[in-house]
Amino acid sequence: MDTRRIALSGLVLIAAGISFAAAPKASHKTSPGLRSSMPAGYEVIVLKPSKATLSLIGLIECPELEGAQHVAEGLHKKLVAADGDTMKEFPQRFSFRITASLKKVIFDGPVTSVIIADDPQKMLLNLKFRIRAYNGLEVREIVPQSVEMIGVPADVPYDERVYRINVIAENLPITDRLVVEIFSPQGEPLTHFPFSPL
Repeated sequence: MDTRRIALSGLVLIAAGISFAAAPKASHKTSPGLRSSMPAGYEVIVLKPSKATLSLIGLIECPELEGAQHVAEGLHKKLVAADGDTMKEFPQRFSFRITASLKKVIFDGPVTSVIIADDPQKMLLNLKFRIRAYNGLEVREIVPQSVEMIGVPADVPYDERVYRINVIAENLPITDRLVVEIFSPQGEPLTHFPFSPL
């Protein structure tokens, strides 16, 4: 074998080694980071007999989730905080922000209808909420620390109200699926928004 062929073979092996070293590791796959405020869903409902259109929009707010990433390891995945620590429990403090609006919306819908005897404006001021955590077949209710109306004061007539439902939850596994349920003042179910960080 001449020296030219030996030199060429050596260059091929070196190039292959560099390519192999530069190739990304296949064992871990990450997704774009989470945000401190994330959509939980929306629903458009026709209220009867008033025929008003109610839109409900849900967000979950949790500053500790900012920058957290899903990391896949084969068939399993985990949530890694921005500081690099694996999150095994949901942050202790978080909130749901629910916007209830009678304004014209551009979302698809309406998709459902509900009989609500109250004046729609009055209904907006008296919505009720419940939060549940699901872990497999187990369900537990989480009592909010507080429910507050933010934005336009309640005594000012307006066709949109924003609620913040503040939660303090201890020992809540990060694998749990959270659901915020929204009810009319009379307890009629309107919709629910699920959220799971994993």
